[in-house]
Amino acid sequence: MQTVDLSHYGIHVSEILRNAPTPVLYEHAVRFEQGTRISVSGALVAYSGAKTGRSPADKRVVKHPNSEADVWWGNVNRPLNWHAFALNRTRAADYLNTRERLYVIDAFAGWHPQHKLKVRVICSRPYHALFMKTMLIRPTPEELANFGTPDFTIINAGAFPANKLSEGMTSQTSIALCFETREMVILGSEYAGEMKKGVFTLMNYLMPKEGMLSMHCSATIGNNGRSSVLFGLSGTGKTTLSADPKRHLIGDDEHVWCDDGIFNIEGGCYAKAIDLTPESEPEIYQALRFGAVLENVVLKQPALEVDFHDTSITQNTRGAYPIEYIPNAQIPCMGGHPSDVIFLTCDAFGVLPPVAKLTTEQAMYHFISGYTAKVAGTEEGVTEPSTTFSACFGAPFLVWHPGKYAELLAEKMRQHQVNVWLVNTGWTGGSYGTGHRIRLAYTRAIVDAIHSGELAQAPTQVDPFFKIATVTQVPNVPDALLLPATAWKDRAAYENTARKLAAAFVANFHQFESGLSGVVCAAGPNPDA
Repeated sequence: MQTVDLSHYGIHVSEILRNAPTPVLYEHAVRFEQGTRISVSGALVAYSGAKTGRSPADKRVVKHPNSEADVWWGNVNRPLNWHAFALNRTRAADYLNTRERLYVIDAFAGWHPQHKLKVRVICSRPYHALFMKTMLIRPTPEELANFGTPDFTIINAGAFPANKLSEGMTSQTSIALCFETREMVILGSEYAGEMKKGVFTLMNYLMPKEGMLSMHCSATIGNNGRSSVLFGLSGTGKTTLSADPKRHLIGDDEHVWCDDGIFNIEGGCYAKAIDLTPESEPEIYQALRFGAVLENVVLKQPALEVDFHDTSITQNTRGAYPIEYIPNAQIPCMGGHPSDVIFLTCDAFGVLPPVAKLTTEQAMYHFISGYTAKVAGTEEGVTEPSTTFSACFGAPFLVWHPGKYAELLAEKMRQHQVNVWLVNTGWTGGSYGTGHRIRLAYTRAIVDAIHSGELAQAPTQVDPFFKIATVTQVPNVPDALLLPATAWKDRAAYENTARKLAAAFVANFHQFESGLSGVVCAAGPNPDA
């Protein structure tokens, strides 16, 4: 372990462990962190305290003349003045100075040699250090010896609260970023995912400035060298469909599309662990071994087996593991320009087709919309699915206006003749409660036909409500399933539901129309069809 001087951060702790070996971080976590254990599989089991998920309402971005015009201000990026950020930074340093020992992880974000960033993480919990050692790209001994000045620093004092009386603070939690100093300060949250997404947020700012598209997506590559990317919100099947034994995994969550292809930002994967079984997700299940981190799961005594079905702590149980733990991982995590882009949606209304091909303008529209639907809950009176829209399939991490990312997507599409597909993994023959979920085997057949190039030549029929080219023939998928109107028994109910969802698209899109071309705005659904 090399030493590192943190005095320029205002930190003067004598014992600082830089890039400590994994066994040392295990030992320290078990010795010094209450409740931390080692599971029977060898994964480190840690707990993040009161915060078991991100705190988007407490995220702040320093409003500075150099970057102010670039930032999409609003609910996603709330402004913070420099003085308040400096106070938080000092508060974090003061807390860290009270610790007996600290941990530093110096590693990289981005597998592309010309576009990787040097990231430094300063924290007081060995669990946080192991998490970021796992999620970033681990340097070689030579790279670590010549690491130099980092491009981005995360100062994690999450065990210490923010002062909610400070200007710009609304609670004792603060997740604050400054693009000018390339720093992130965390107070009042020990949830490790805040660090991971802080790196992604910085990449979402820097990459578009250089004409590169940062993407919240998974990516795979076939033996034929054809890569593809899959966008999709929670519950759409992105993780499941990315775990394809016929393809190699470039990454499961964060990528950049640059001038010579795509590359993963991360060195690890961060998968949901709820209801995980060796049958449902064998690659992920076996990856949760020594060197992996399991967050907020319940251990069964006395064997210390993980009960993946127990959500008494949180439903957001997670597992972080190095990407090389996945047998078919593509190392280094890079690929050529994708031949296909897939937008996954779980349409619980049952009116979107199982697969449709999008024009460039429609791709921009649906990318900015970022739609999926959630099924009706158990709350009294709630009987219908609900719409969920998240711009670019990752609104909480955007920095620029969503139109900026959509324009970059369109530019890449035109330049590299990329096909864009909308794939519905949700319901057919009716909405949730009436129809049925599209079989995974059919969705896999659709994705296989996309990857083989076969679907690009398939016949299509324009949907009257959504104006997209519905594919009408797919190998190993019944034709009757592919047209929503024919899959429903009640035609009037289908049309009423389709109009309702189309209207929801239009209403959501109004917030983005300023600054977008009329052609893109007109590419959306038609509720009056």
